[in-house]
Amino acid sequence: MRFAAIADIHGNHLALQAVLSDIRALGISGIVDLGDMVSGPLNARPTIDILMELDAVHLLGNHDRYLIDRPHEKMSSWERLTYTQLEPRHLDWLRTLPANCIYRDQVFLCHATPDDDETYWLDTVLPSGEVLMSSLESIEAKAAGVPQSLILCAHTHLARAVRLRDGRLIVNPGSVGSPGYRAGKPHPHVVEAGSPDARYAIVERIDGDWEVTFRHIPYDHDAMAELARQNGQPELASALATGWIR
Repeated sequence: MRFAAIADIHGNHLALQAVLSDIRALGISGIVDLGDMVSGPLNARPTIDILMELDAVHLLGNHDRYLIDRPHEKMSSWERLTYTQLEPRHLDWLRTLPANCIYRDQVFLCHATPDDDETYWLDTVLPSGEVLMSSLESIEAKAAGVPQSLILCAHTHLARAVRLRDGRLIVNPGSVGSPGYRAGKPHPHVVEAGSPDARYAIVERIDGDWEVTFRHIPYDHDAMAELARQNGQPELASALATGWIR
């Protein structure tokens, strides 16, 4: 089994197109999308149109959920802008998507953790705002009850792979379209990927073991950074341009 894992596109259709071109060039047909597809001050409509036509397994991320579980006036700035770009058919499609699922009977898929779409799994935020890899004990506790040997998650935009002591592998493919952000929970913090590339992962089972390859794909990130600036998001513009928030 060989497939690609994408996540956290956040309306960046140019990054998505670059990643999908790379996947096709490598001859990979299976794709799983771990959610947070369209929310952001970029191009929601072309992004979701591409995804709706894509032969892939899609999950509902927390930012996708915000578009369908609350009135427009209670949405954050990212969702309010995204909502104005979408048509009813787009929202109806989001409503059909699951929070978790099993892929090909062997892989557990979730957006953040199996039980919550907003909780960090492989990363922990300290009260100081420092973002560190979570302890093995805390990672394993959240994996309790998941029997699959491969678990995929997303949400933090940081590419990681963690092998549990029982042999299970947890993979976060990183973010296709948002290499940095500022958040207030559980403590104020900043996540920075360090480069503006679009990220995804290739996962393959060989002789009973899972192997993961992280891919960093260049694309016209300056165009997306300029769009974020035009939409009043200078910090996201910095992340898109450089991979750092300045």
